Amino acid sequence: MAGRINDEDIAAVRERSRIEDVVGGYVALRNAGGGSLKGLCPFHDEKTPSFTVTPARGFYYCFGCGEGGDVITFLQRQQNLSFVEAIQVLADKAGIVLRVEDDGTGPGQAPGMRKRILEANEAAQAFFAAQLDSPEAVAGRQFLHGRGFDREVSQHFGIGYAPRHGSALRQTLKAKGFTDEVLKSAGLVRDSGRDFFTGRVLWPIRDSAQAVLGFGARRIYDDDRLPAKYINTPESPVYKKSQVLYGLDLARREIGRKSQAVVVEGYTDVMAAHLAGVETAVASCGTAFGDDHSRLLQRLMGTSDGLHGEVIFTFDGDKAGQAAALKVFKGDQNFIAQTYVAVEPTGLDPCDLRLQQGEAAVRELVARRIPLYRFVMANIAKSYDLDRADGRLAAAREGAELVGSIRDQSLVSQYLRELAGVLGMDLDDVRREAANAGRHRQHVEVAEPERPAADPGWPNPDDPALRLERDTLKLMLQFPLTFDAAWNSVEPTDFAHPGYAAVFRLIASVPFQQGWADRLRAEAPNELVQQLLVALLVEPLLREPDETYSLMHSSRLQLSRVTREIADLKSRLQRTDPVKDPTGHRAQFAQLTELEMRRKRLQSVGLG
Repeated sequence: MAGRINDEDIAAVRERSRIEDVVGGYVALRNAGGGSLKGLCPFHDEKTPSFTVTPARGFYYCFGCGEGGDVITFLQRQQNLSFVEAIQVLADKAGIVLRVEDDGTGPGQAPGMRKRILEANEAAQAFFAAQLDSPEAVAGRQFLHGRGFDREVSQHFGIGYAPRHGSALRQTLKAKGFTDEVLKSAGLVRDSGRDFFTGRVLWPIRDSAQAVLGFGARRIYDDDRLPAKYINTPESPVYKKSQVLYGLDLARREIGRKSQAVVVEGYTDVMAAHLAGVETAVASCGTAFGDDHSRLLQRLMGTSDGLHGEVIFTFDGDKAGQAAALKVFKGDQNFIAQTYVAVEPTGLDPCDLRLQQGEAAVRELVARRIPLYRFVMANIAKSYDLDRADGRLAAAREGAELVGSIRDQSLVSQYLRELAGVLGMDLDDVRREAANAGRHRQHVEVAEPERPAADPGWPNPDDPALRLERDTLKLMLQFPLTFDAAWNSVEPTDFAHPGYAAVFRLIASVPFQQGWADRLRAEAPNELVQQLLVALLVEPLLREPDETYSLMHSSRLQLSRVTREIADLKSRLQRTDPVKDPTGHRAQFAQLTELEMRRKRLQSVGLG
């Protein structure tokens, strides 16, 4: 969408979407005492409930797998939705009309327009689906039957038919209360007033929240005035062809569960793949697969259990397929996944393959996938005469230049080794060509900005050495008013574990006010700190604290740091010669005396 959702509307969605009600729709929750609810985690298999919901704070956390967040995060994770999609689903349930603010990238839209467009698309999909049973749609039914899709399959995929009459849809939707402004904004009606789609078979294109964003339509009549075999909904406030994938509504859960996506070329290929048991199949809609598509799949696959997912492209073995594979290879750095190619030797697409050889052949096509880099290297090798030294050298230069553009250095080494094997060359020679290509790029490219430091590690919640740090942070997050404005003089260096130190830096940087916990999550520097923050917000305390209890914890925490500083200073003092460096020795001794006095004070407070 153009612009961003109004912050007040997001806050209203959170406020009116009770987390226990939303989570309770998926998880059987029971009272766990202390205002908490417990149930079996929906994100991993378990027999003993470790999934905790705290309605008063609006958070959930699983102490088994570490998943945690608020009501929006839960819906994102459970339904494999983006943040915006989850907000939209919850807003619809709560009856909230989201306001979209102009971000300077395009004209803003009237309040409620997006919702009306989606409603118009839903009504249009119902209309088109009903028309597929009409006498006029016999050509459409024959087209589908000829590709092995019966009526039940057509209903499952929501396929429809647009009548040849130029205003049948417009008349129907106008009678349902939709204005021409909405219908034109949705791309359902042209400026002339005629229906955008006429005399074609249609596929609804949905997002991962199952909202109808637009349609793809195939020509079935020879006298169709539009020469293009396929046409799609024009760009609209909800339909951006570079950001949508056909079949995503059906594949999203399997993509997340298997960490796999199979990218095919057309609507019927998606249908054939799903019917054959390849339920992770999707296709781009009227445009080439691009960076936005790759980022969408990356989000859906995630990094569950630390494993990398895989994206499998089904390309033809012809020149067009090779060019498409090369384009994907150059953009491969956008994937978390390992990227593969599944090429059918006969050149059949998944739809025709299912028709001619059965559904097992489609599954075998995917199973025979090969790494994308291997497919690309083999095609480079075919372009040169490898029996000649100059041919091998030219192939090595092209391959090395291509490989050198990949940012992941661990992949570069693997790719160069593969290239050397394909060309029958010494690996050092191929590496030399890659190094030359790298030096050339340094002269023409702007240096990349320095990458941020790695995320802090996740602390073991059962580590007794870190128990004080964890308990103190829980007190700060759950009962912040038991501390003074300076957090009882606690400093980041009081935390030995970098994860806990990162959480405290976040706490200290965000002023306490209403909605503080939500602001902390929003301003967390990375997902790991955000998840650790949620865990500490939800994890129960041994007792309800007061100011004295919190002061005891903060004093003990500082005591640990002062004790470490004393040990370090004593070590330096022992290495300092009082005769050769009397000034330095006296200064260190005075500092040690001050630290010892502070340690006694902290011990006194820490013991209560």
